[in-house]
Amino acid sequence: MSALLERIRKGEILLSDGAMGTMLMEHGLESGKAPETINVHRPEILEEIAKRYIEAGADIVQTNTFGASPLKLARSNLADKTREINQAGVKAARKAAGNTVLVSASVGPSGCILKPYGDTEHEVVMDGFLEQITALTETGIDAICIETMTDIVEALLALDAAKKAAPAIPVMVTMTFEPTAKGFFTIMGTSIAHAAKELENHGADIIGSNCGNGMEQMIRIAREFCTHTKLPLIIQPNAGLPERKEGKIWYPESPQFFAAKVPELIESGVSIIGGCCGTTPEHIAAMRNVIMNKK
Repeated sequence: MSALLERIRKGEILLSDGAMGTMLMEHGLESGKAPETINVHRPEILEEIAKRYIEAGADIVQTNTFGASPLKLARSNLADKTREINQAGVKAARKAAGNTVLVSASVGPSGCILKPYGDTEHEVVMDGFLEQITALTETGIDAICIETMTDIVEALLALDAAKKAAPAIPVMVTMTFEPTAKGFFTIMGTSIAHAAKELENHGADIIGSNCGNGMEQMIRIAREFCTHTKLPLIIQPNAGLPERKEGKIWYPESPQFFAAKVPELIESGVSIIGGCCGTTPEHIAAMRNVIMNKK
């Protein structure tokens, strides 16, 4: 059994890191430029970000490979750099993590719309995920996190690719939901119940949600997931919904607010807690204090 799954099996509440994009913008990422180019040209920035999250108490740090599938990289004319970009992302995270902190490889949506709603064949997307995940696993990772998915079909293609490329590495899959009058659904119409069933049937090891919602909505999402699956859950909220203040993007939920809600997430049955857009090392440190006090 992997170290990640073994720790969860023993009842440990694990803390993942927070936002990568927020931290990259803090380090001067240019608007409109592919964040993954930093992996090759400025890996020391990624090491610094990972170290800050680790110092804040993170048990897991993610690679800067969210948009590093060849299909997504093709939009920046970087498809031929897929292997190099993914492996550089893993190396930077591993250098900061050493052997004590787990490294999770981030895999985001391809950016394509699959048939019949779009014009992209399922096999093309599957092959792209397989190429990316193969590159990620060659460099030494502890888990794969397929995240911010809204199309359950695409999520399953990525999951199948992960299981094919690396059957021994645990795979987490998180969907992004929106509140509606009839409950939580992705923008492609997938409910929590349907997502849980399909992901479990396809062999996901850990499932849950990230992005799109602040803490309070994520607690509701976690509770609903628990009624539809026995798999371990991962929940990574935004620091609220973004607002514009003085020309800058601002997220309203403070580290203290996050920390105050952690007990509810734990009571909901969540095994891995982290942060998404707008969260910082300060959010992670605040949550770490609560988790430590719950032991």
